[in-house]
Amino acid sequence: MEIKVNYLDNLRQEARFDDFSVITDQPIRYKGDGSAPGPFDYFLASSALCAAYFARVYCNARDIPTENIRLSQNNIVDPENRYNQIFRIQVELPNDLSDKDREGILRSIERCSVKRVIQNNPEFRIEVVDNIDEDAQALLMGTSVKNGAEGESTWIEGKDLPLEQTIANMTGILEELGMKIEIASWRNIVPHVWSLHIRDAASPMCFTNGKGATKEAALCSALGEFIERLSCNFFYNDQFFGEEIANSAFVHYPHEEWFQPGPNDELPAGILDDHCRAIFDPDGELRGSHLFDTNSGKVERGIVSLPFVRQSDGETVYFPSNLIENLYLSNGMSAGNTLAEAQVQCLSEIFERAVKKRIIEEEIALPDVPEAVLAKYPGIVEGLEALEVQGFPVLVKDASLGGQFPVACVTLMNPRTGGVFASFGAHPSFEVALERSLTELLQGRSFEGLNDLPPPTFNSQAVAEPNNYVEHFIDSSGVISWRFFSAKQDVEFCEWDFSGTNEEEAARLFQILADEGLEAYMAVHEDLGAPVCRILVPGYSEVYPVEDLVWDNTNTALAFREDILNLHSLDDAQLADLLERLEESALDEQMKVVTLIGIEFDDNTVWSELTLQELKLLIHLALQQFEEALDRVEMFLQFNDNTVARGLFYQAMQAVLEITLDDELALDDYLYNLRRMFGDETMHAVVGSVTGEVRFHGLTPTSMTLEGIDRHQRLIESYKKLHAARAARAGMAV
Repeated sequence: MEIKVNYLDNLRQEARFDDFSVITDQPIRYKGDGSAPGPFDYFLASSALCAAYFARVYCNARDIPTENIRLSQNNIVDPENRYNQIFRIQVELPNDLSDKDREGILRSIERCSVKRVIQNNPEFRIEVVDNIDEDAQALLMGTSVKNGAEGESTWIEGKDLPLEQTIANMTGILEELGMKIEIASWRNIVPHVWSLHIRDAASPMCFTNGKGATKEAALCSALGEFIERLSCNFFYNDQFFGEEIANSAFVHYPHEEWFQPGPNDELPAGILDDHCRAIFDPDGELRGSHLFDTNSGKVERGIVSLPFVRQSDGETVYFPSNLIENLYLSNGMSAGNTLAEAQVQCLSEIFERAVKKRIIEEEIALPDVPEAVLAKYPGIVEGLEALEVQGFPVLVKDASLGGQFPVACVTLMNPRTGGVFASFGAHPSFEVALERSLTELLQGRSFEGLNDLPPPTFNSQAVAEPNNYVEHFIDSSGVISWRFFSAKQDVEFCEWDFSGTNEEEAARLFQILADEGLEAYMAVHEDLGAPVCRILVPGYSEVYPVEDLVWDNTNTALAFREDILNLHSLDDAQLADLLERLEESALDEQMKVVTLIGIEFDDNTVWSELTLQELKLLIHLALQQFEEALDRVEMFLQFNDNTVARGLFYQAMQAVLEITLDDELALDDYLYNLRRMFGDETMHAVVGSVTGEVRFHGLTPTSMTLEGIDRHQRLIESYKKLHAARAARAGMAV
């Protein structure tokens, strides 16, 4: 994690990271103002808080209340060497706690990250750089990048270059873009299974996860995914690009095309082909206005569309960017050392998701992979055995459906909670598909994290429900059927093998699609210096149902974004109009405004947690519509999962509104005790909201220029680096 330090007045300093700010000072005796803890105080507190956190995680997983658990820490200083200290952590546990849980809590505290980093003697490197923001490689695993230059070569199946060279190439691409990538976390809880989380230090919303049998393979995976998502604009899906990009010569790519809807809002002739229209518009309900893009919001420019090559005949077909972001998410995109390598990974991913969906929805019982076959892959067996030792039974399944598709499955069962997790992996090589199933299973997960798995069900409707597949796609948290575990298999085991050169494998995978009667469309992006492909298979590789284009389209944002961002400057008539349109939209009142308008508000702000229900409530208050406001306050308090402070604000608001609406009550008679209950600051905001002196309490003013929204500004700055690189490569002015 990158932490940037700003010098404030006197000896005060500010450390900024993600969306947080920490202020430090020095005691008056050291010529500070004593206005905040010192840096060393934060260090001491971090180990105590970390220990308490791990104890709480253990308790939460077992429904053990923490009200009667107390923890304290004292640091004992060596009088002869003040840098030699003993951290004494004491835990007070309830008498009725079992010996097993007592021991479990202590073992959990032993896992405290702060403690373990200190015990491993961290290395400090202090250096001078020309520009902190441009030192793109500084936060990556330096040895892996360096090894590539020293001539070491580690080859793995499916890669056309050694891992070291791949890491060096991809890091160079990110450095040229001016992006500093940091490794936020590593995981290696069983042998031969590594995963990590990387992110853009300047814009942490841009992040990826990597996995592999070694740490270098996992880093390659994460960097490749980062570059694929940059190339395909995935990090910026559904987000507003800002006025500057929206008005530039191009919004997404220099080769994009814009099409105007027909005279009756018809789909323009230049987009999609007959095959796609039959899939995306089966009932003739799809209109041109459904396909305006969310990112620019420039309706007057038309429908921005991107060229894809139809694989059956090489013809170019234009797909609206709106359609892609609404239906496909990240499915079917990949980076590689070569185009063929990228195609194999991309197609493998498509088959993995599609076959997984079919198996889950049709409740297919898969055959086990025989032990004799598994024994050919000792590294995979070692990882599986480590899970069994930890108390997690594992099933290894052939998911090829009789040798039709290059897919495998590893399913983990958690007897402690009754939860299960079916992880799928795909690749033309049987071994690689199995390895991917296992690494996907544990990507970013701890053993404690396996306690959150959902139990299986015999409810076929719950399994086949479209949102269940979406949950499986996002984080595999969807449910699967008990029928999946039947010993009576629905298909026979097949030790399949589709492997060859990457070119041969890509051709075979495309042929499987063709044999299934499917059409594939591919876009290739090489503008960043690495081949990236995105493949769409209409009617097969969608994540969301096609009807979402009509009924749940992300460009709903265009009807509300400008007014919501300009909320503080709207007059009463404009506010009333906004409120009416929100009501008529029939949008879920618990939807967050962040999701609706595609703006990443800073964490820990009222904006970041604002729901449509609360937005309507605040508009009613601004319009002095107290009866309607009271109804919504009561609903807010019933469903509130906001902060404690926000809840107290509305508790006080409820009381004040009830007093105001009762002709027999006078607010002055209650203010003294209301202030004692809720505090002067809260009551000032509540009373001011009722009198009209305070409007939209907690919402800082902003506008379409997004002033004060640092998190989204950082996201736009990240995209501007991409946009400038594309413009430069195309010889266009930005």
